[in-house]
Amino acid sequence: MSSVEVSVVLPAYNEEATIEDTVSVTLETLASFLPDDTFEVIVAEDGCDDRTPEIATRLAADDERVRHIHAEERLGRGGALEYAFERADGETLVYFDTDLATDMRHLEELVESVRSGEYDVATGSRWLPENRADRPPKRGVPSFGYNTLVRAMLRSDLKDHQCGFKAFDRAAFESLAPDVADDHWFWDTELLVKAQRRGFRVKEFPVDWTPKGDSKVDIVRDVFGMGSQILRTWWELSVSPRITRRVSLGAGTILVVVALLLMTQYLNPRTVLEEMAGADPMLVGVSALVYALSWPLRGARYRDILNSMGYRERWGFLTGAVFISQTGNLVFPARLGDGVRAYVVKARRSIPYPSGFASLAVERVFDLLTITLLAGVVLVGLAATGSADQLLAAVTGDVSGGDAAASGQTAIFVAAGVGVAAIAAVAAIVASARTDRNFVRTVVGRLSDDSYADYVAGVVERFVGDVQTVTGDWRSFARVGFGSLLIWGLDVVTALLVFVAFGYDLTPSLVAVGFFAVSVGNLAKVLPLTPGGVGLYEGAFTVIVVPLTPAAIGVPVALSVAIVDHAVKNFVTVAGGVASMAWLNVSLTKAVEESRSAGDVESKAGD
Repeated sequence: MSSVEVSVVLPAYNEEATIEDTVSVTLETLASFLPDDTFEVIVAEDGCDDRTPEIATRLAADDERVRHIHAEERLGRGGALEYAFERADGETLVYFDTDLATDMRHLEELVESVRSGEYDVATGSRWLPENRADRPPKRGVPSFGYNTLVRAMLRSDLKDHQCGFKAFDRAAFESLAPDVADDHWFWDTELLVKAQRRGFRVKEFPVDWTPKGDSKVDIVRDVFGMGSQILRTWWELSVSPRITRRVSLGAGTILVVVALLLMTQYLNPRTVLEEMAGADPMLVGVSALVYALSWPLRGARYRDILNSMGYRERWGFLTGAVFISQTGNLVFPARLGDGVRAYVVKARRSIPYPSGFASLAVERVFDLLTITLLAGVVLVGLAATGSADQLLAAVTGDVSGGDAAASGQTAIFVAAGVGVAAIAAVAAIVASARTDRNFVRTVVGRLSDDSYADYVAGVVERFVGDVQTVTGDWRSFARVGFGSLLIWGLDVVTALLVFVAFGYDLTPSLVAVGFFAVSVGNLAKVLPLTPGGVGLYEGAFTVIVVPLTPAAIGVPVALSVAIVDHAVKNFVTVAGGVASMAWLNVSLTKAVEESRSAGDVESKAGD
C-alpha cells in the first residue's frame, strides 16, 4: 500500500525552460513540512512538442518522488490535470502553475487545509483585500470582468476562480469530476462552482502573486470560449432543471392567452367569429383534403433523405413517424416533437440518434430553401404577366396603411434576407464538399479551442457533412428538392382555398400575398415559444395580408382566414398523429422524454 498522502500535479505544456527548476522548488517546499515518503510530484506533460518530455523523464529517473505522466496529444489544461489526478496515489490532490507565479510560502496552507480534513477544496485568491498581487491591466481587467461574471451568473461566493493554486480531497474530486464538462481553461471554474452547489466545504485564502512570462491565455480566443462555457453552465445549473413539461406547457399557454388578450384591445373578437362563421364549410373541408395530400409526400421526402444517408426504410412507416413528430410539436413547446421522430426511427428501425437528428436538420434546410425559391418564382411570374404593380407598391411603400403597411414591408424584407442566407449557406456547403479543407474547424478554432467549442465544431461538422451527402448527389438533391416544392405548394394551396371559402377570388395578386403570408407565418413558428406556433402563425399571417391588400381585406378577415387555415392544418396533423401512434404503438410523452435523454447523453459524450 502506498504511503503517499499528497500528490502535486504540475500541468506542463512546452515548459522546457522552467520545468526542472519548478520541480526542484516544489520538492524542496514540500519537504519543509511533509515527510519525504508522503508526497509525490507529477509532471503532467500535455502533448508537448519541445524537450519537456525528455526532461520530465530524466527527473523521474533521478528522484523516486517524481513521476512523469505523458499524453500523446493535447488534452487541454483541465484534461491533463484530470488525467493525472486519476493516476495519482495521494488522498490530497494539489496543482499549481509551473511558472510559480504564486508565492510558494502559501503551499503549506493550501495542502494542510485539505489534508487536515477541514476543507474539501482549497484555492488561492488574488482578489481578496489581504493579498498582494501585481496585476497588469492586460491581465487584471479581463480577470476582474470574468470573475464578476461568474459570481453573478453562476452564484459563486468566491472572488477568484482561476488562480492556478488549488487542492482537492480525493473523494470530493472523484465525486465532482464526472460532472465537469470542460477540459481546458474553464475546468477549475466549473469544478469550484459545482463544488459550492453540491455543498462541499471550499476555502478561499489570499496569496501573493507575481505574473511571470507571457500568459498562455489568448485574450480573444480563450475569453470567448470561457464566455460560452459560463452560458452553458448557467443553463445547466439554473435554467435546464426548471424546464419541465408542466412549466413549458404553462409558459406556452400563458403566451397564447396574453396574445389573445392584447388582440382584444384593437380587435373585436365578435367580428372575427362572425367572419369565420361566414366561411363555406364545404371549401374548408376541401382545403383539409388538399393539405392531407402533403403528408404522404413528407414521408416520401424523408425516405429519400434517409436513403441518401445510407438508411433504407418503408415510406408508410416514415410517414407515420413524421405525423407523430409534428403532432408532438403541436402538443409540446420548444419543438420537442422534432426529437420524437429521432426516437421513433431509433426505437423501431435502429437508426442511430445522431443520424436521426441530422436528417431532421437536412429536412429543415430544404424547407427554408424551398420557401425562397417559390418566392422567386411567384415574383418572376407576376412581373412577366404585368400583375405585380400592387405587390410592388406595397413593398416600396407606395400604399396607405400606416404602421401596418410598414410592418408588412419589414416582414417581406426579413423573409427575403433569410431566404438569401439559406441559398448562400447551401451554396457554401455544396462548394465546401468539393474541397478537402475543414472550414468548420478553421472558423471555430479561431474563436476557441476548449472542449465546448470542439463539441460545437463536431456538431456543425456532422450537420454540414449530412447536408453535403444529400446535396453532393444531384439525383438525391433533385428528389428531395422536388418533394419539398410539392409539400410547400400544397401548404400554400390550402391557405388559398380558405381564402376562397371566405368569398375571395384567386387573383395573381392574392396568390402572391397568400404565399408570402403562409411563408412568413411558418417562419414565425420556428421560434419555439408556443406549442404548434399557435398565435405566432396567425399574427405573422395577418401582418402580411393586411398591408398588401389594404383595399380588400381588413384585420378581422385576415385573422379569421389565418385561424381557419392554421386550424385545418393542425386538425389534419393531430388526426394523422393519433392514428400513427396507435398503428406504431408509440407513447408521445415517453418519446419526448426518451429523445431528451438521448440528446443529453449525446451532449455529454461530445463533451
